[in-house]
Amino acid sequence: MTQPEAGPGPSAHYRALERLYRSAPVNRVFPSDLTIEGEGRARITFDITESSYHAAGAAHGTIYFKMLDDAAFYAANSLVTDRFLLTTAFNLHFTKPVREGRVTASGVWISGRRRVLVAESRLVDEEGDEIGRGTGTFMRSRIALSGLEGYASEAP
Repeated sequence: MTQPEAGPGPSAHYRALERLYRSAPVNRVFPSDLTIEGEGRARITFDITESSYHAAGAAHGTIYFKMLDDAAFYAANSLVTDRFLLTTAFNLHFTKPVREGRVTASGVWISGRRRVLVAESRLVDEEGDEIGRGTGTFMRSRIALSGLEGYASEAP
């Protein structure tokens, strides 16, 4: 038997963050799926296609940054139920080019719970090879999650 997702609790917060992610217009440019796997853990999957290539025929660094930042961000925001976080810094390391296929960005919260949170993320291709990694710092903003349309409960 599954528990209802409505009402208070971590599961409701995680599903609301997933809705918030889906509502972001940028995700129409970079189609991807977010899953909050639990406290401090997020996973994003997406497909590398020719539309994300740079001039030399591999995925542009923009896609690496976006997916690594988002995975780390949502891992951190899974611990914060009242405020939207803001990325204040992000360190990115490219470890391997990728040309096509399903890629997964996994984010994990590392430290901090009050004002600044630190999370890292790892980007893996469909063969299981790391293609990039990053570490970010995220600060609580003045933006209430409850005030964001995408975070609100879905209509019945």
